[in-house]
Amino acid sequence: MLTISDIKLGSIINHNGQPYSVISAQHVKMGRGGANLKTKLKNLITGGNLEITFSSSDKVEEADLERSKANFLYQENGQYYFMDNESFEQFELDRESLGDQADFLKDGLIVDVLVYEGKPVSVKLPVKVEFKVVESPPGIKGDTAGSASKVVKLESGKEIKAPLFINQGDVIKINTETGEYVERVS
Repeated sequence: MLTISDIKLGSIINHNGQPYSVISAQHVKMGRGGANLKTKLKNLITGGNLEITFSSSDKVEEADLERSKANFLYQENGQYYFMDNESFEQFELDRESLGDQADFLKDGLIVDVLVYEGKPVSVKLPVKVEFKVVESPPGIKGDTAGSASKVVKLESGKEIKAPLFINQGDVIKINTETGEYVERVS
């Protein structure tokens, strides 16, 4: 059992017999009363969202999920195909199950698969992933009145802000949790 102080962004909990991923968690301190935790949960089976407020005395059951490794193979018509690294079985997840993580999938990327009752329900990406920049507008000298960044397009199709010195063909590291540029690799 978890206390509300153990629940963080990305935690997987059991609520009403179903696994939920915590997609936002905010501690709220009441005047004289104890603290509450306002959460937004995503059902890993149906994909539906739910908002729940837990009081400080509540206990929550951690979801019983198995974890395994898989390779991302390809995407077609909103379906994302993976291959389990141990059994070599292929399975698919839809974009709704993956959420924003789908923007950071690239061929051959190894991910952690969350399995509930024998069925893959979601994946967890590595925190930092390297991507090749496929489109980058030229950085204009003296264009630093605001922040010194520009929008570049990654090989996955995702567009992010990166420093002006990043060019087309560069390999950069991205934080998949925040979607932000981390560093240039080459």
